[in-house]
Amino acid sequence: MTMSYIELHTCSAFSFLRGGSFPEHLAETAAELEMPAMALLDRNGVYGAQRFSIAAREHNVRPIIGCELSMQDGSILAVLVEDRRGYKNLCELLTQAHLRSEKSKCAVRWDELPQFAEGLVALFGLGSARVSRAGEGVLAIANFSGRAKSMMTRKSSERLFRRDAETSTRDARPSQNFADCAKLLIGTFGRENVFVEIQRHFVRGEERINRELIDLARANQLSLVATNGVQYAKPYGREVLDVFTCIREHTHLDDAGKLLTQNAERHLKSERQMRAIFADLPEAIENTSRLAERLTFSLENLGYEFPEYPVPAGHTMDSFLRTIVWFGAQQRYAAVSPKVKHQLEEELALITKLGFGGYFLIVWDIINFCREHNIMVQGRGSAANSAVCYCLGITPVDPVSTHLVFERFLNESRKGWPDIDLDLPSGNRREAVIQEIYRRYGKHGAAMTANVISYRGRSAAREISKALNFSPSVIDRFSHLFANGDFPHTLELEAQIEAAGLPKDHPRMPAFVRLYHAIYGLPRHLGQHSGGMIICQNKLSWFVPLENASMPGRVVAQWDKDDCEDLGIVKVDLLGLGMMSVMQDAFELCQQRERPDRSGLDLAHIPKNDEKTFEIMQSADTIGVFQIESRAQMATLPRMKPECFYDVVIEVAIIRPGPIQGDMVHPYLARRAGKEPVTYFDDRLKPVLERTLGVPLFQEQMLKIAMVMADFSGDEAEELRRALSFHRSEERMNKVCAKLRAAMERKGVAPDKIDKIIQSISSFALYGFPESHAISFAILAYGSAYLKVHRAPEFYASLLNNQPMGFYTPATIVKDAQRHGLKIKPVCVAHSGWRCTVVDDNTVRLGLCVVNGLRQEHADELVRQRLDRQFESLEDFKRRVPLAKDELRTLAELGALNCFAPHRRAAMWDVEETIHDDLLGSVLISRAGERVPRSRTFLLPHRPSESDCGQSMFRRDAETNTRDACATQKPESPLAPMTLPERVKADYETMNLTTGPHPMKLLRKSLPNIWRASDLVHARHGSIIQIAGNVICRQRPGTAKGFVFISLEDETGVSNAIVEPDLFERFRLVITEEAFLLIEGEVQNSENVVLIKAREISPLAHEQLIGSESHDFH
Repeated sequence: MTMSYIELHTCSAFSFLRGGSFPEHLAETAAELEMPAMALLDRNGVYGAQRFSIAAREHNVRPIIGCELSMQDGSILAVLVEDRRGYKNLCELLTQAHLRSEKSKCAVRWDELPQFAEGLVALFGLGSARVSRAGEGVLAIANFSGRAKSMMTRKSSERLFRRDAETSTRDARPSQNFADCAKLLIGTFGRENVFVEIQRHFVRGEERINRELIDLARANQLSLVATNGVQYAKPYGREVLDVFTCIREHTHLDDAGKLLTQNAERHLKSERQMRAIFADLPEAIENTSRLAERLTFSLENLGYEFPEYPVPAGHTMDSFLRTIVWFGAQQRYAAVSPKVKHQLEEELALITKLGFGGYFLIVWDIINFCREHNIMVQGRGSAANSAVCYCLGITPVDPVSTHLVFERFLNESRKGWPDIDLDLPSGNRREAVIQEIYRRYGKHGAAMTANVISYRGRSAAREISKALNFSPSVIDRFSHLFANGDFPHTLELEAQIEAAGLPKDHPRMPAFVRLYHAIYGLPRHLGQHSGGMIICQNKLSWFVPLENASMPGRVVAQWDKDDCEDLGIVKVDLLGLGMMSVMQDAFELCQQRERPDRSGLDLAHIPKNDEKTFEIMQSADTIGVFQIESRAQMATLPRMKPECFYDVVIEVAIIRPGPIQGDMVHPYLARRAGKEPVTYFDDRLKPVLERTLGVPLFQEQMLKIAMVMADFSGDEAEELRRALSFHRSEERMNKVCAKLRAAMERKGVAPDKIDKIIQSISSFALYGFPESHAISFAILAYGSAYLKVHRAPEFYASLLNNQPMGFYTPATIVKDAQRHGLKIKPVCVAHSGWRCTVVDDNTVRLGLCVVNGLRQEHADELVRQRLDRQFESLEDFKRRVPLAKDELRTLAELGALNCFAPHRRAAMWDVEETIHDDLLGSVLISRAGERVPRSRTFLLPHRPSESDCGQSMFRRDAETNTRDACATQKPESPLAPMTLPERVKADYETMNLTTGPHPMKLLRKSLPNIWRASDLVHARHGSIIQIAGNVICRQRPGTAKGFVFISLEDETGVSNAIVEPDLFERFRLVITEEAFLLIEGEVQNSENVVLIKAREISPLAHEQLIGSESHDFH
């Protein structure tokens, strides 16, 4: 019987710059070619294996897993997984090699292969790069000791070891040590597990090597297999691979030469094509099927087990969970109502049935660790729908009183484990929790999930333009162009290229456009998820390879969170939130400043329904407030007029791409204001949408709509949830929506209603919020707003200490604090610590952390020295604190040394004198025989050591005399004090902020017709006015159809302008490059929200103006 051809050597884009197609595209192409199975062998990992497996099964192609191993001698060994034991060995081998290597430099040793060889099949030949393909000489053959028997010149060796299996085979020669290599592999894997791989890409020297490989196979009784060494799905993928080769080798297409493949043969080929190519070796084709039949491993059978929680004697995990849940219920509820009791019993029964008791206990244990170590923690996401999570103290939301749906979190139809996200303060506190988990489960038992960084607009454009050898100026213009958007559609991209003045007639511009769309979205490199951790009962490295993260002390798995969820691997998200760090710092400052008439605060004891807190929301006075400080949120708040906590929940959720794209914001606000009647897509949806006035705002509502209007089952609703939760591909979302449409059509739902429902649900794939998620965030929004109103010094000091975060720079935060009546004292070496501190109820002292270029270890030493003894003079300060010259000069310029001098320039003069004295002293000492370095990094005088005691008295006298001379001959500074504008300018140059007046205040007299931000509320709708200020934010949201929003700050507040796409193109350079702008436009004043529709834009030029940096185009 004729057997099918199976491609056994394929690399995807998850080989990172060595493959040009998504795993999904390869699986789809294999199905088109009617290939019953296919193997994926990515370089040094199984990064794309799960995505490939899912896609292959969807297309009725059996997935085979393997890997290309980078060996320590520079060669590549291809291996295929036969069974579960082999997969475990491959993961262990890769983990061992990665963890001992630098990131991205994995190298397997030949002497460690035998212990991991069981269950693996090795491919030996041209495709495994055992033979050099690109130049003179032959690749070295290694023995078990790892020593190479090299047959190359040193020059050719250096060139060859930089090249991989995909490089050209031009001038390749067969190895004279093939027999040794075959013996090595047979001894490692066993004769039946070594196959000689033959490839034919029609390049020079290839057939000569193949003939020797064939002879070798027959002499050693090894089977032949034909492969095509696939690196892209279709022939046009060769262009992508050539660009990736240029990126990897840091060159461009004009110089790449032999680094590039000679033709486009490395694509997936049909059985007919491969049989024609290997007509003289039919057994090599037949053997692919025979070998594939042996390779039975599937990722669906990993054997993963979640860790068991150590429970007290006499308890099972389920009984212990029940005990602590009911104990927690007594703490959470004044009286456990029958409704709460019923909910808890239902949840506990389902948790027991699904075997998830240990998972809840482990998350509860993490919560306890945080509380024991005073680390603020809060569960969010769908876990907030669970009464069990509420009683365990994991979440702060009572799902019974807030009517949250438990099935959104956990149901029998849901595949995989529940998903509990824990928000932690960013920085050291969160890292302490992560390291505790590593400590408990070991380096091989826990890992961060990966985050696949893909090519997007700017990165794709920059790399392609470099590969195409565009000039540096054109490359920079591409970078600026794509900083404003990704332009995924060809016509839009071509229009933007023309509008940006790029050379559209350049002969390589069509290739740029073509390559941009081919590369867009392909994997670029592996990062780590912001907080997803996976753990297991045994070694995690049995199930997925682990490697070092870029951050020391971290280990990352080769799969992202969605891959792990698909495979049933439990993930706990430990997410760092800057605002939680701000709030914990603020609470601790409040605790330190407790008085008998004012107790400390924490998140659980912030007063509810505080009138002043809602007032600042209603007036959009929310700079620095979590989730509601953006321009769009501040434009919505006066219309929303939050009056209760649930209003804040809706405010958090409504300004998201999902509701905006689905056109849900304006209908909701109009209905809330009574301007529109409350209507529903269908009367059957009233119970689902009544609370949000007929407008679907939350993900839970979308699932209920599908169940009511399309009779979706629990499984189908779960499929929809997953499509909404991670919009990995449009294809997945389109399939679910098509299924939903067909079901509604069968039920007789009107076409116009179907369209509206589909649009709403599709929009939620653009980051719509679950209601439980919005509630968790609203708690922090309300809490941070309360702190801003009632504990302003603590709030602003903490906000400044946790920068960068949020929408605004420290400069804007300082000005906002001053507008609220706080005094912000400047940096001073006699009073400032590293962090900003609270002086009293109305005053905050800036910390040394705001000083540009000042190292924290130097600031810490400054504080230690000051605690020991106050500084008596600049000389005393300089002698005791090891500051670099530039640090000392910066401190003088910003006024931090004014405690030693009458004004800044006097301090600057004294600093330069001390620097000169140090240099003079060094010269005198040098003349006395001491060797002095050419440059002194630190301004520390020479300190005698024990060895100095026996040195020349002349040298010690020279140093002493120099120091005494410096101390007694200090003339007063001849420099005049800085003017006020000069001080403001110096502040921005040294700290990017000022405690003095806003720069616009200095110019106000010269701008008599320019409206101040605080006066705009009185501007007549439709009138033409001018505004001006420092640009603090430029935005071009993807939902805004090309419109650009600009926020300008002056001494009274923030004003906002909207720029139409055509006007933006006209003034692009001014808008993107100028720090201060003058904008003339039409007033749009509605419900106390004022926006200026720009007509003319010009730079507000003044030599004394230096503003803060802006946050652009997010």
